[in-house]
Amino acid sequence: MAGMKLDLSMLDPVPKASSTSKQSAMEQCSLQAVDEFPLPPVADLDSFEKEVVEYVKPAHGTTTLGFIFQGGVIIAVDSRASQGSYISSQTVKKVLEINPYLLGTMAGGAADCQFWERNLGRQCRLYELQNGHRITVRAASKLLANTMFSYRGMGLSMGTMVAGWDQNGPGLYYVDSDGQRTRGQRFSVGSGSLYAYGVLDTHYSWDMSVEDAIELGQRSIYHATARDAASGGTASVYHVTADGWTKVRGETVGELHYKYYPDPLVRSSMSVDPLVV
Repeated sequence: MAGMKLDLSMLDPVPKASSTSKQSAMEQCSLQAVDEFPLPPVADLDSFEKEVVEYVKPAHGTTTLGFIFQGGVIIAVDSRASQGSYISSQTVKKVLEINPYLLGTMAGGAADCQFWERNLGRQCRLYELQNGHRITVRAASKLLANTMFSYRGMGLSMGTMVAGWDQNGPGLYYVDSDGQRTRGQRFSVGSGSLYAYGVLDTHYSWDMSVEDAIELGQRSIYHATARDAASGGTASVYHVTADGWTKVRGETVGELHYKYYPDPLVRSSMSVDPLVV
């Protein structure tokens, strides 16, 4: 061991390459990359790529909703994930539990929503440790909106709701990937949101009972899944009060279909020929 010497050759200055040698090295790397990159075995590569893009175009589908009433906040979501026209999953959890009093919903890109809302959970926990009390719904939504604004124009796809309860009472905010942040009493986000709004706006009432509010949230999600092919799976409902959030419902839309329309002749998805006597 005494006679061993350390190899310090890596500390020697590297000789500068001439412009000619740099160019030849770049050309060699370029040719090597072209030779080794596997290309589809088709006659017309350009038309093939255009056709493939149509198959995998980033179309998003979901239905989420939230509303405030006299008994707290109701959050209802479906669980279907789509990749263009392909249904990739029926069991996606689209409600992210940030803390015992705060919830976030997912609409848009699943990876974007999951990552940044879990990051929001980390920020909320740090706030609680630094200040000795939990963060308000208003401040939590502002943290998420600030993050989204800093990444605006970079390809994120998010349409989320932040809902919860703090010392000021219930709170519900819409935040998207453009940095928009809106406070409201009723929201629905996703490709099935128009169908959900139709049921929600028709039957919503501030002084409804808790059971009626839970039923309204689940029914709104069900009707959206019946009309929007990109929404489906399980209709889950959360209820937020001063004691925190609780998951109160979680039924598949197939079960709900036969629950709401037990008679096959009056199902909403069936068409009836008016000329048939």
